[in-house]
Amino acid sequence: MKKSFLLTVLALLALQACSDDTTHRTAVQPIVLTDAKTVTVRSVNVDSHYVTSGTVTSDHRVSISSRISGYIRKLSVREGDRVTKGQVLVRVDPVNAKQALVQAEADLADAQADMKRYESLFKEHATSKQQLDRVRLRYKVARSQAAQARNQLGYAEVLSPVNGVVIEKRLSKGDLAQPGASILTLEDPTSLLVKTYVSEQFVSGIHSGDSVKVEIPSMKRAISGVVRQVVEAADAVSHQFLIKIALQNDPSVHPGMYAQVGFNIGTRKALMVPNEAIVERAGLNGVYVVDDKGTVHYRQIRTGRNGEARHSSNSTTEILAGLHDGDVIAWAGNPALQTGMTVQAQK
Repeated sequence: MKKSFLLTVLALLALQACSDDTTHRTAVQPIVLTDAKTVTVRSVNVDSHYVTSGTVTSDHRVSISSRISGYIRKLSVREGDRVTKGQVLVRVDPVNAKQALVQAEADLADAQADMKRYESLFKEHATSKQQLDRVRLRYKVARSQAAQARNQLGYAEVLSPVNGVVIEKRLSKGDLAQPGASILTLEDPTSLLVKTYVSEQFVSGIHSGDSVKVEIPSMKRAISGVVRQVVEAADAVSHQFLIKIALQNDPSVHPGMYAQVGFNIGTRKALMVPNEAIVERAGLNGVYVVDDKGTVHYRQIRTGRNGEARHSSNSTTEILAGLHDGDVIAWAGNPALQTGMTVQAQK
């Protein structure tokens, strides 16, 4: 019994000695990273933005309809198709227009014959000048009606007035087209707007010509825009004002996309850190903070909107939580940074 107790005590003493030795070696032999970059985080003035949501729309929308009545014999485009100016979009069977032209030409021939007969009678003094003038007027009306009927026959083919994209198709081949009834709707994809609404609190600071940043979340990037119009009449229900923003031409932006608009409304204080100092782990962001003894510790942070564009041309990211003014952060160590390492900044 005494022998077993003695062995247990000796084993515990050996373990304690090993632990003390390991702690001592760790304390006296820290890992020094001579090439780590460091920076002291300071508050800086940045633009303050009022962000609203909106929708990308086309500034040039055209409704295509027929000028004559008839059954549609050709309609070869559908939603999403690109069309060019002058392209035949719809061909209508001009039965009624043909009948109208036959009738108009018959009336013209009859009026012309009457005019020639009355001119002969007038030369023989067998009719009055007033009667001849009436016949001549009837001839002019008949000639005008015949020309109009020929023009109507030319409207059997409906041409595209612009280069655009078909966004809506209301009728199909075989349907009856009526004058003025929409058949197709086209949009010009090169003339885009973002329509958004702003609170009455901020509308006084927004003016036509102001530059704004428009972010398309699905594209994960921002594009430039210019305020084209501030509609100075608030919505009666929401009490918000409609703002129209012209976008720069970008083939990857399409009507109907969801957009977020940032209006510059002043400046504010913010903590900004270099993008390369931010480490992403399991979808969470963090940085290595250097304490007073030069030891680094991993700390999770919450990034601002710029954090979504760290791999773009932006060089810094706003930190919303996790850091304070005066904190020192480190990055680009060799070997890679780990909590507990001692850092010596590059000179």
